[in-house]
Amino acid sequence: MLRKLKKTKEIVGDLNNECRVIWFTGLSGAGKTTLVTEYQKYLISKNINSRILDGDELRKGLNSGLGFTDNDRKENIRRAAEVAKLFSESNFIVLCSFITPKNDMRDLARSIVGDKNYFEIFVECSLEECERRDVKGLYKKVRDAKITDFTGISSDFEIPKSPNLVINTEKNDLQTCIKILKKSIRIY
Repeated sequence: MLRKLKKTKEIVGDLNNECRVIWFTGLSGAGKTTLVTEYQKYLISKNINSRILDGDELRKGLNSGLGFTDNDRKENIRRAAEVAKLFSESNFIVLCSFITPKNDMRDLARSIVGDKNYFEIFVECSLEECERRDVKGLYKKVRDAKITDFTGISSDFEIPKSPNLVINTEKNDLQTCIKILKKSIRIY
């Protein structure tokens, strides 16, 4: 279900003073939460207000009533984008960690947050590596038929059309990924 990216390159971009929402998208286990957590430590060291919005955390509260159908996933992203927008309007850098499996969902998030305020990062990692990591034990549950509609296996993940940045967590260790983030996103 995972569509191959033709050729990946890292894209350098500026996070200008208007852009305050950094949206990390990728498969479960790709390293999104790890990256946002480490990058937030860097922002804190620079005395920059930041807030993490994580898909797993939002599904425990605000989005707890949503399932994993395409419509529920879209509503999950819509709500997350609205919350991100509110935080960004309060002068926070918002680090969003959501699988966001479809291009139309990412487009929705961008439209809510505003094109100038949205910086998309594709956290690239092969399905095989994500499954090998299986940080949350989800892939095992999928293989044991305890979970259905799982992104990358029984539900599509569309490679982002035009992310601002691509970070490959399979080829790069965490420190290298954070260096790429620091170099690629210049916060004024």
